[in-house]
Amino acid sequence: MFRSMVAAIALMATGGSALAQTDAAGAGLTVIHAGHLLAVPGNAPTSNQSILIRDGRIEAVEAGFVTPEGATIVDLSDRFVLPGLIDSHVHLQGELSPQGRLLEVTLNSADLALDGARHARTTLMAGFTTVQDVGGDLEASTGLRDAIRAGDIVGPRMRVSGPAVTPTGGHGDVNGFSTAVMDALTSRAACDGPADCRRAVRELVRAGVDVIKITGTGGVLSNTAAGVEQQFFDDELESIVGAAHMMGRQVTAHSHGVTGINSFLEAGGDSIEHGTYLDRDSIRLFRSRNAYLIPTLLAGATVAEIAETADWMTPAIREKSLSVGPVMLEMARSAHEGGVMIAFGTDSGVSRHGINAREFSLLVEAGLTPMEAITTATVNASRHLQMDDEIGTIEVGKYADIIAVDSDPLENIDALMDVGFVMQGGTVYKSE
Repeated sequence: MFRSMVAAIALMATGGSALAQTDAAGAGLTVIHAGHLLAVPGNAPTSNQSILIRDGRIEAVEAGFVTPEGATIVDLSDRFVLPGLIDSHVHLQGELSPQGRLLEVTLNSADLALDGARHARTTLMAGFTTVQDVGGDLEASTGLRDAIRAGDIVGPRMRVSGPAVTPTGGHGDVNGFSTAVMDALTSRAACDGPADCRRAVRELVRAGVDVIKITGTGGVLSNTAAGVEQQFFDDELESIVGAAHMMGRQVTAHSHGVTGINSFLEAGGDSIEHGTYLDRDSIRLFRSRNAYLIPTLLAGATVAEIAETADWMTPAIREKSLSVGPVMLEMARSAHEGGVMIAFGTDSGVSRHGINAREFSLLVEAGLTPMEAITTATVNASRHLQMDDEIGTIEVGKYADIIAVDSDPLENIDALMDVGFVMQGGTVYKSE
């Protein structure tokens, strides 16, 4: 505050830029010259702006191209600049492949963490500076998050859930192997009955997860012909949500079928991943509970495309892929028209890491404008992750998470498929 007052007094006294009056003002300062700047998605972009960055955070945004003495200048005067993107649903520890079932029983936590580090770097270079990893090995998830936070590994800022809380035999548990293998590999977060489900939540919180994910319905890629409707009983859902909220954690639910969507929202859940078969009652519940939908349209498109030709998919997985994937666009259209809050999420790991931005074109195909689609991955996603005081816009005090592309994504959303500049926390990781 005192520094700002001194700067203002100097400005009034000299009639010039206070930053230009003193060498000290430029020390440790980075200034981005943005030709076109979408600082707050939802508001109109502006031209010829300077973003002043110190100690990893945004110190000021000024009109014109200012050049304080001693500052490092980053010239993006011919680029379109916007906040770092946020993907609310990723799985960094792997990718869908014909070897998936074998890898499930051969990789250990260290293997998964190393694979996660590789995919984390790829994701950051695609312009995604923050992600939420919802469903993975507990030690690999928390270890990767902490290593990125410490600066030991290059990757997006992470929130993690570890393994999903799941009913025994549910989508988040081990399926499709011999009884001996399944007994050995059953998820530590599998639970049955309200008391056991509270136990699962509390163990995850004790282990340091940021958010609780549950499998509220069956899933497409679990090797079991159990459908995609509700799999937890209502009293189990209430116990999970209550225990998580009591310990300061949001709860998000993988849910395809409408019974699982509505029962979870009725139980007080915070957000729905996928939401494939939502209905009018679902939309009413989303709005009345201020819950977010993460549509993961890229995952739906991916499994439907793969199922057409893949001979390695089991019959149960192929059947669900062909029935669920194609209907997700219309689901997102209905939700958007119904006023549901949408946060960007891809389910990357089902799709290849690094192509996360394809989700934008699918959102536009579902009826969102390019501005609305970008808002889902910035303003909305930051609120969904309860981080809107830190990320999501280019405003004073927030992390300097900034990307740039060659052309205007409001005119062509596919411009976001080729991010040429990536800064996270004031550090430049990519500049082409």
